[in-house]
Amino acid sequence: MINRNELAEELLLRENIRKAIKVVLNKREDMKLQKLNEEQELRTVIRGILKEGQAAVAATSRHDSTGINALEDLLRNTNVLFVIETGYKSLTTRTKEDPAKGQTKQRKSYENHILSAVKKSLAPEESRKEAGEDVEITEDIDIEIDGRPEDDPDFINVEDGDEVEEVEVDEKEEFGLDGEDKTGRNRAFTDFTKIEKDILTAFDDLDNPEDLTLFDEYLIKNLALYFDKYESELSSDAEAPPEAAEATAGIDTEESEESEIPAFALHEVMKYLNLDDIIENLL
Repeated sequence: MINRNELAEELLLRENIRKAIKVVLNKREDMKLQKLNEEQELRTVIRGILKEGQAAVAATSRHDSTGINALEDLLRNTNVLFVIETGYKSLTTRTKEDPAKGQTKQRKSYENHILSAVKKSLAPEESRKEAGEDVEITEDIDIEIDGRPEDDPDFINVEDGDEVEEVEVDEKEEFGLDGEDKTGRNRAFTDFTKIEKDILTAFDDLDNPEDLTLFDEYLIKNLALYFDKYESELSSDAEAPPEAAEATAGIDTEESEESEIPAFALHEVMKYLNLDDIIENLL
């Protein structure tokens, strides 16, 4: 006959086994749910890839202007925007002269230099195209030279006298704008050398005056809009408060108490009950 203590221990063991089985079943359900979520995420990723592929096909030549199509192709399929975004967002120093928030002098200088450089780079190309192709000179010019060329009164002698000292030109200084931050200027100069060829290649494929104008105008406008976008992304990057590092996830004390199994040796009371019967009745 089982005494009261043995009965109490048996009941306690039954209760703990019931809790243990419940924990196992909950974990199984969680694993099934996790697997379903992973499958759903995979399906979502695949759908996204398919949609991107369809969008890329649909985006081809969807505008009424060849110039806008060329501009979209430039921004979509070259590293122009990547280079500009990387360079712009790398300028994070905020000096005492800068406002507490918003665009710094370095980033403003970078933006102004890039936009100015694009305009200057496209201007001569556009003028050349508007003027038409170079005219080939076909008129024959007869020039007769008698005697020494130096004796001709029309000969211009540039060898006599002091040699003109060559002045080394600082490309960054020529690239720069007056009054702008030099760190922003220097980074803009470096980055523009990486993207200028792509811009001119796309522009040089065009010949129609209207296409040229639209490409030029909307390239500048889009770059300015992207600079605004990059600045807003920088402004929205808020640092996590120090308290967040010490914070811990919330714990449901009732659930954790229910899931906790007392740390006593189960084998000591195993002799008082049949575990197979208990599990079968519980399930």
